[in-house]
Amino acid sequence: MMPFWLTLTIQAVVTALVVLAVLAGFFRWVLRPYLDQKIREIIEAADDLEPRITRGVKAGLSDSLRELPESTVRDSTRQFLRFGSDLFENGLSSFLGSSEELQKRSGRSAPPSGPDSQP
Repeated sequence: MMPFWLTLTIQAVVTALVVLAVLAGFFRWVLRPYLDQKIREIIEAADDLEPRITRGVKAGLSDSLRELPESTVRDSTRQFLRFGSDLFENGLSSFLGSSEELQKRSGRSAPPSGPDSQP
């Protein structure tokens, strides 16, 4: 007859091997195919997501533009054209101000720089 400790050790090793075999089989034939299927579904959903978002944004933008009153679009266009023509006719001074105003602004905000200024 075998000693008790040897019987107990063999029983523990055999039990551990059987449990590991069952877990490995469950993972290989049940869990892994399920996870692979879910990953495929996620990848397909991700591939379809960008075109759906693009279509949704385009549809939302076109709906918003349709709902805007025509006077709003006309007034903004008129203001933009007026600003552009003023800029073109008067040069950048209409946008930035005259040269005297620029010198006054730069004189206040920037330290004097030139041959007379000391470092």
